Amino acid sequence: MSKDIFDKKNKEQFTILSGDSTGGDGSFGVGTINLDNVTPVIIDPQTDNVYIDMQAMHGRSKVEKRVRFKPSKEGLEDANLYWIVWVVVDRDKTGPMISGIAACEILVSTEERRIRPGYKSMPEHVNHLDKALKGNIIVEQMDDHSKQLLKAFLETEHGDLWKNTREELRQALDI
Repeated sequence: MSKDIFDKKNKEQFTILSGDSTGGDGSFGVGTINLDNVTPVIIDPQTDNVYIDMQAMHGRSKVEKRVRFKPSKEGLEDANLYWIVWVVVDRDKTGPMISGIAACEILVSTEERRIRPGYKSMPEHVNHLDKALKGNIIVEQMDDHSKQLLKAFLETEHGDLWKNTREELRQALDI
């Protein structure tokens, strides 16, 4: 065989994170969403831990590994609650700022099993990510403790973004 069909040069790569969705020519990829400015923040209210996990963009965060997600919360009486918060960073005349934010819950069973049951609503995650990209603020479903953890994380770890953030977002995270 003179030409291998599995040659890497012949494969088209699908890139989710891309700087220019059109590749400069204005045709292929027009209308795709640019996720360069989205950062997933994981909140673990049980341990007061807040951290960035970029693998959450692909559904493979530390929290989501080895979990089989079900479409309903039934049967998850003893489950840990986690929040994935989609934080969108943009730039205005004053500098970088948080332009949109949306939180989504994840429940993971505390059972000691190789693959644990859990709950997450994929439509909710996709819709909230889209709304965060459009500048919306969706944190009203979060408990007060988780909001405090998120606010403290944004203020202390990313103070330059927090300073320029609009007042509406600051008020949404105030308790």
